[in-house]
Amino acid sequence: MTVLSDARAAGPVGSNAAAAAAATGTAARVWEALRTVRDPELDTDVVSLDFVGSCSVDDDGVAHVSLRLPTYFCAPNFAFLMVADAHDAVSAAPGVTRADVVLADHFASDAINAGVAARAGFVSSMAGTEVGEAVAELDDLRRTFTERALMAGTDLVVRPLVRAGATPEDVAAMTLGDAPASDDLRRLRERRRELGIPAGDADPLVVDPTGATVGVEALPLHLRKARSYQVGVDANTSICRGQLAARYGV
Repeated sequence: MTVLSDARAAGPVGSNAAAAAAATGTAARVWEALRTVRDPELDTDVVSLDFVGSCSVDDDGVAHVSLRLPTYFCAPNFAFLMVADAHDAVSAAPGVTRADVVLADHFASDAINAGVAARAGFVSSMAGTEVGEAVAELDDLRRTFTERALMAGTDLVVRPLVRAGATPEDVAAMTLGDAPASDDLRRLRERRRELGIPAGDADPLVVDPTGATVGVEALPLHLRKARSYQVGVDANTSICRGQLAARYGV
């Protein structure tokens, strides 16, 4: 018998949260593992984005996960990162003996799925395929979008402080421990750690993507840039959600 936790059972879109909540045992742990997998451009996990088309676990612990994306032509490098990250995360979930993670309904599905299953890198996976040759692995791309997530996260944490009356001098002097606890602050700390930037309570609240402290004179421009990144994330997330709903129905 297969223990099912299928997103399609509750409707194609808007169903991942319900399916995850209903799952038990190993299937529940697989859903939790998938919550650690992010769309690098949107800095949001694939469960929250409803990018999981189906998820099930066999009695012998084999996990079957199908991912779906908003369009047939979503960037193959982003798609590869998500499928590879999902494979790694699901494989490590307690109770899983093997992960079968695939991407459906995408022009590069065959190349991506074969490459991830073989544990090949992006360059090797694309070589000789109709997708086209890849010139580099994706480590630099991942870091670039993590840096953008750091900037966007800075906006989410600092903007409420400014609205509450904090001056540039106040913000420039603040540490992470000075900021009110929130999911946005927790995520900002996580992105800093991913970039190798200190994220303790005593560390400066506002730093650039290299970890350098941003002084009061440079702060206004830095915060405007941070705001522009968050606006971009919001806009792209809205577009992707609309495209996903249009593609798979509601």
